[in-house]
Amino acid sequence: MKKNRRVMLKLSGEALAGDKHTGFDLSTVESVAEEIKTAYDQGVEIAVVIGGGNFWRGRTGDEIDRVKSDQIGMLATVMNCLYVSEVFRKHGMKTAVFGAFDIPGMMPVFDKDIVMKALSDNTVVFFAGGTGHPYFSTDSGTALRAIEIEADMILLAKAVDGVYDSDPKTNPDAKRFDSISISEVVERGLKVIDLTASVLCMENHMPLGVFSLNKEGSITDALSGKIDGTIVTAD
Repeated sequence: MKKNRRVMLKLSGEALAGDKHTGFDLSTVESVAEEIKTAYDQGVEIAVVIGGGNFWRGRTGDEIDRVKSDQIGMLATVMNCLYVSEVFRKHGMKTAVFGAFDIPGMMPVFDKDIVMKALSDNTVVFFAGGTGHPYFSTDSGTALRAIEIEADMILLAKAVDGVYDSDPKTNPDAKRFDSISISEVVERGLKVIDLTASVLCMENHMPLGVFSLNKEGSITDALSGKIDGTIVTAD
């Protein structure tokens, strides 16, 4: 597989919370930063989306209006991007945060021309706020931004080390795919990314790499084009 030159990395908000399961775990975030720095120093252009599950998930806020719940989730992703980008800066990387909506003094709204210039200038760009609309997950936001910036691949750092034909946590005989098409993922109902994001990737020929966040060096390898997990092809 060729070395990726421009990639979209999706990180789990819950993973950044470490054993605390909420908020931030600095040592975990610094570990991620160290891995990304290796690829950054090699000139890989890196964009990042972070889920908001360490603070809030819109679909779990059943006690309030769904639209308001999703908006709270969008703000959770803003907090994550602002925090993680600052940790990355401490590790010697240039960063910039762009949002699906403008927050004056904190982050500008997404502008492709500005983002592409930042990427070419070896700046790690963070995309906060999802799509900016309720009823769309950060998976959809990830797919949308990856397509807009013409990324080579979306990289999904997950708790499991790839895509399986069933849940490996409950089925010890679950089979991991080395490669699978996005159309087959949709047909089988495999929960790699949500359906909206899957269709976006399928229609725009955007491949994905799924790998374990917990394996040492996995992020560096993935950013450099070595996926120790599953390649989801976009054919």
